[in-house]
Amino acid sequence: QVHVVESGGGLVQSGGSLRLSCVVSGSTFNNAGVGWFRQAPGKEREFVAAIATSYAQYYGNSMRGRFTISRDNAKSTVTLQMDSLKPEDTAVYYCAADFKKGFGSVYEWNYEYWGQGTQVTVSS
Repeated sequence: QVHVVESGGGLVQSGGSLRLSCVVSGSTFNNAGVGWFRQAPGKEREFVAAIATSYAQYYGNSMRGRFTISRDNAKSTVTLQMDSLKPEDTAVYYCAADFKKGFGSVYEWNYEYWGQGTQVTVSS
């Protein structure tokens, strides 16, 4: 059984940084594409970043240049480093794993397993 667990959310001031971690267990992590999505109150869930089994990285338009995604296969962990945070980055951040394609999709329907989410709040 696959488990996806996020951690690292919290409250930060505008311009600050946070690092989110996602641990994926229960299957061969090396075969998983992993993505981050977020959902703000009253809004649809949106793509944040993804990393493929090949280590190729993909970012949402408003995150490019501020967020960095990386993976450590030895620790079955994907990290999302978020810098220059803005109040509009406030949302619940979800990690998801895709073991079927593994290429780090920007589309949430390509992911089979999801975490419970972690709250990120950026104050102005």
